[in-house]
Amino acid sequence: MCVVVVGGDRLGQIPDRLADRGFQQIVHVTGRKVRDVCCQIPTEACLILVLTDYVNHALAEKVREEAKRRKVPVVFARRAWSTIHRELERLCV
Repeated sequence: MCVVVVGGDRLGQIPDRLADRGFQQIVHVTGRKVRDVCCQIPTEACLILVLTDYVNHALAEKVREEAKRRKVPVVFARRAWSTIHRELERLCV
């Protein structure tokens, strides 16, 4: 399974904890660069995780639209693992 993480300069332990949940491939887009708004979501992505602390509204909206078009679930959460974990549990992922 592949997860795309949007936002955050450093992810800390988040990739390890996502790997523990079964995600083999983790793609990280910081969202800090202007060209990140035009980033393409990998076709094999089965989940998109948006760290709301670190992205602007334009990028968040672009990601939401692209995910909706591809029918990929999107999780909006703060960078804290407790928040991410709660949202993943809500989606049963």
